[in-house]
Amino acid sequence: MADTAMIAKQPKGRHKRKGNFKQRLLNQKYLQIMALLGVLWMLVFNYIPMGGIVIAFKKFKITKTIAEAPWVGLRYFKEFFADDNFVNIMQNTLGISLLKLLIGFPLPIIFALLLNEIRNVKFKKLAQTISYLPHFLSWVVLGGILVTWLSKTGVVNDFLVSAHILKEPVSFLGDPKYFWGLSLISDSWKELGWSAIIYLAAIAGVDQQMYEAATVDGATKMQKILKITLPSITGTIALMLILQISGLLNSNFDQILILKNQINVSRSQVIDTYVYQVGMTMGKYSFATAVGLFKSVIALILLFLANKTSKKCLGRSLY
Repeated sequence: MADTAMIAKQPKGRHKRKGNFKQRLLNQKYLQIMALLGVLWMLVFNYIPMGGIVIAFKKFKITKTIAEAPWVGLRYFKEFFADDNFVNIMQNTLGISLLKLLIGFPLPIIFALLLNEIRNVKFKKLAQTISYLPHFLSWVVLGGILVTWLSKTGVVNDFLVSAHILKEPVSFLGDPKYFWGLSLISDSWKELGWSAIIYLAAIAGVDQQMYEAATVDGATKMQKILKITLPSITGTIALMLILQISGLLNSNFDQILILKNQINVSRSQVIDTYVYQVGMTMGKYSFATAVGLFKSVIALILLFLANKTSKKCLGRSLY
């Protein structure tokens, strides 16, 4: 009898949960519509175009359809690996990305820790506002400013010469050896404040009672940072690090395209600009798609490896 009663109650429970789900959808209809628009945007611009990846394995011409293009297999991948520019492109891509990972990645964390220690509210808000401002400038605008500043008659050379750091003006964008450093500095300057926001939010969620207990125990500010703050935001740092590692072959296309020129091209040509050059200016759509697909596959592998390593070493991961 008891078993029969339990079986009889189950459909009613499922019906109740179903009703609650419908009621939540009705109560959140405006939020659901907003979310649906985001899903539709991703479908239209991110997932549906993925069907065109097949042209990486076909000899596609813009005058014919994808179905009419003859199958060539891995031909364009082999051409890319055999390209004379392959080694230089990979070296520039990895060099710039590793600099941004090793030096650029810790900077927002350090900046967030420093901002968190500021007790003057007005000064803290001023510092945050100033650090955020460059983020809202597009690379087209900011790149034009940097090109002017870094010219031989620009403010950077004027300052360095007047400070006796340089004997004579230097063409920073005209000398390939400076490009990697300029890429790192300009990107860090533009995104430092904005990237620090997520770490400041994580720090704000740290239990204040731990700081109070540490103060009672006589801990210094540095000890609080090393023993409380950093361990408490390890999850956030691990998440951002995984994403950064997975994007090692992304070198900030907008920035590189704006600062690149024919003089520094030996140190500024990366995968993204190469794909743009080959695909858009030379019309080699299949070849460009093959290179882009190669980059995406490597990014996926790096994501899995970084996630597995983080899960094993820190106990934190994306999934």
